[in-house]
Amino acid sequence: MRLDHVSYAAEPDGSIATAERLAARLGVDPVYGGVHPRFGTRNIILPLAHERYVEIVEVLDHPVTDKAPFGQAVRLRSEQGGGWMGWVVCVDDIREVEQRVGREAVAGNRTRPDGVTHTWRQLGVKGLIADPQLPFFVQWDEDSVHPSTDATSEVTIKQLTIGGSPDRVRDWLGMDADATSSVIDFEFVAPAGHPGLLAVTFQTPTGDVTI
Repeated sequence: MRLDHVSYAAEPDGSIATAERLAARLGVDPVYGGVHPRFGTRNIILPLAHERYVEIVEVLDHPVTDKAPFGQAVRLRSEQGGGWMGWVVCVDDIREVEQRVGREAVAGNRTRPDGVTHTWRQLGVKGLIADPQLPFFVQWDEDSVHPSTDATSEVTIKQLTIGGSPDRVRDWLGMDADATSSVIDFEFVAPAGHPGLLAVTFQTPTGDVTI
């Protein structure tokens, strides 16, 4: 189990403008990720080093958006003005998570404009909606390349600042949050309002950047 990526809901001017702003601050090149047909969303990827990435995601004007938990989560955060939606951990066998949380994972897929298709299974978005400090889980299919594969940047995730309780996250993960990475710090602070992912600090060649 390792931290895989962080998700950022598009701001009111849309995913492209949001991605361009974040990419400029980090000094990375955005990659158009494609549409999630099962979730009613689409994303743009900021590939990072250490096999991690930032996902900028927005909802589509499609009925499936309000039926799929992921679409619901993105819409909810977007209606609040956009910003950090959550963090995601990758597992080798999502069946173990299914047994622990008592729900089945759902399949996800998207195809980039260059024809590369990503496929995976994910679980726990309903937990994220109910308690935004909690990550959700993904397992990438064996024949699917990871979205960070095209990374040419040295930018890495240095710290996650989370409004919430490390004990609550430990119960959800079955381990401490910092066990999901040997190089990322997890700072838990008392939430001033709703819990959730409050900020992410990145290490870049020109210094640390906190968003």
